[in-house]
Amino acid sequence: MSDDQSYELLGFDNVLLPVGDLGEAVEFYERAGFAVGFRFDEGGIALLKVGGETPGLLLRHEEGLGHRPPPWPSPRVWLEVPDARTAAKALADAGIEPFEGPVKSVTGWTVEFADPWGNVTGLTDYTKRPQLGRRP
Repeated sequence: MSDDQSYELLGFDNVLLPVGDLGEAVEFYERAGFAVGFRFDEGGIALLKVGGETPGLLLRHEEGLGHRPPPWPSPRVWLEVPDARTAAKALADAGIEPFEGPVKSVTGWTVEFADPWGNVTGLTDYTKRPQLGRRP
């Protein structure tokens, strides 16, 4: 690509997750600990907040999309949490079984869960290497 055609990546806008039922998806993610930034039913979207950042997870209603297991391999969205093992327990207490984990990683622990439409979200921590993680 030549210089006059190049562009600069400025950062994430949002991560879109397709869902078959917006209300059911919002309820699921609220049980998983997410706060809703906004919900626009007429447009078929709801934004889930991720920390203090402006971008978030954007749930987008897709007509005819039914419940399904996660396709493999599938893209994953990993989000940083202070302690993934605590997050795994909170998910289980909310009736959300982990898709995988918690498992050890180089930086700490990770737990993944899948929503009813097969979108996989990971919650990962930096408990082994806190100098690399975000400061709360």
